[in-house]
Amino acid sequence: MVTIKEIAKAVGVSSATVSRVLNYDPALSISPVKRQAIIETAEALNYETPRNRNKASGPVAPSLLTKLVIVHFLEPSDEISDPYYVGVRLGIETRCRDLKTEIVKVFHSDDLPEASLLESAAGVIVIGKHSDHEIAWLRQHARHVVFADFDPKSDHLDSVFSDVGLATQKILDSLKSSGYKRVGFIGSHESLNGSVQHFAEKRCVAFIEWQKRNGTFDPDLLVLADCSNGQSLRLDTGYRLARDLLALAERPDVIVTSNDNMAIGAYRALQEAGLSIPKDIAVISFNDIPVAQFLTPPLTTVRIHGEHIGETAVDLLLERLSGRSYGKQVRIATELIWRDSCRKPLDL
Repeated sequence: MVTIKEIAKAVGVSSATVSRVLNYDPALSISPVKRQAIIETAEALNYETPRNRNKASGPVAPSLLTKLVIVHFLEPSDEISDPYYVGVRLGIETRCRDLKTEIVKVFHSDDLPEASLLESAAGVIVIGKHSDHEIAWLRQHARHVVFADFDPKSDHLDSVFSDVGLATQKILDSLKSSGYKRVGFIGSHESLNGSVQHFAEKRCVAFIEWQKRNGTFDPDLLVLADCSNGQSLRLDTGYRLARDLLALAERPDVIVTSNDNMAIGAYRALQEAGLSIPKDIAVISFNDIPVAQFLTPPLTTVRIHGEHIGETAVDLLLERLSGRSYGKQVRIATELIWRDSCRKPLDL
């Protein structure tokens, strides 16, 4: 476990500043550069610890991958607000540093990247969800394309991702074994190909299907945000949706949030309402960003290995450069990390 003191020492700030940044303290005055340094250092140190680091060996000579373009579905400010995606990018960058590969980063904007930029690179790694139009354009202008943290559902395309739907089912099975009855869900609608697809996000789909199979589905316990503007799921969204759940005549006894940022927002809503976690309402989430272990109480969450998703994306690109001609999809396993925000089943 990385400590706040270690992060502070690496960045050259106080432990209090690190704590306030990781907990998204709105009253903290700090430059965007320093904030980014703290978040990236926290993620990188977590990545380098023995329990996380598993450096891969390249399948071909590093010289084959001379230049790589990263195309991100988020803007820089949105990426920093969600350290999970920082982790994915750091995994790519660390692997490329090992291979002495030049990296060009292109963050989200209203315009597609310059075609000449993609054509000049050995390959492109695309982070996050992209529309069919964007995928077709990227394939047209890039020699090789790999998708990280997104599965375009094509046998011809390379992708690496984690199955968050399956992880949601495992969460709900565990909550049932722990004796929780009323499970609230905080998430978002799916936004892809220029339209909002209601109740189509994978965690949301899995939640609804599981509840219906078990005869426990209550639509009042499902609160979703419209994130069609391409932003990540943020703290303020979690806060607002948690307040909606707390306004119910019969509150949930546990809340599942789609990511840790939303869980932090839910924590604030619960604490403002004078409720104790997990005594009054438990909280469980996804991603296991560095701050999760420093919350009060520490957050139970699904660890999605973003750094290894990034590393594997580079390795898939190397395989293409070495001659692989068929599509390959890799699923990185998730891990449920039990902490004090939720009681775990007695058999664990």
